[in-house]
Amino acid sequence: MNSTQQTRHCILVSLGSNINKEENTALGLNQMFRCFGELSLSKVYESQSVGFSGDNFYNLVAMAHTTLGVDEVCLALKDIEQNCGRQRQAEKFSPRTLDLDLLTFDDKVCETPIILPRPEIEYNAFVLQPMADIVPDHIHPVTKKSYAQMWQDYDKTSQRLWPVEYAWSAP
Repeated sequence: MNSTQQTRHCILVSLGSNINKEENTALGLNQMFRCFGELSLSKVYESQSVGFSGDNFYNLVAMAHTTLGVDEVCLALKDIEQNCGRQRQAEKFSPRTLDLDLLTFDDKVCETPIILPRPEIEYNAFVLQPMADIVPDHIHPVTKKSYAQMWQDYDKTSQRLWPVEYAWSAP
């Protein structure tokens, strides 16, 4: 085994759905559990669509630990999306059965294979508030602020979201 396979990495993944959102959120979490093992979850928030007119989204952030590398995690997340019925649209902003985005991989800062940490952490309430819930004291590797501090400083009038009752248990 090489050192990448032996090292356990902390990953934070945003999960969103606005098509059969209760069912697809559970399907996505079940598949993430099968792929990564134990998951820690933020509260689930409902928010209005951003960038297009559509049904409200469910959003949350899941934390997992994995021996996979960044490339492999990205491929696993795409496979999970596809297995949950995700149809890739030409438009960036469109309804989603399931949207999984790798937000952070340890404290890695990179531009390939994806930009890490994901820029939307800083400007989407539906990403930042769940991050502040689940890892309030973790430090954003670029801003050097804790996620709790970033959420405290965030303009909460720019996007509306609210917590919803949602229960999930590992299969």
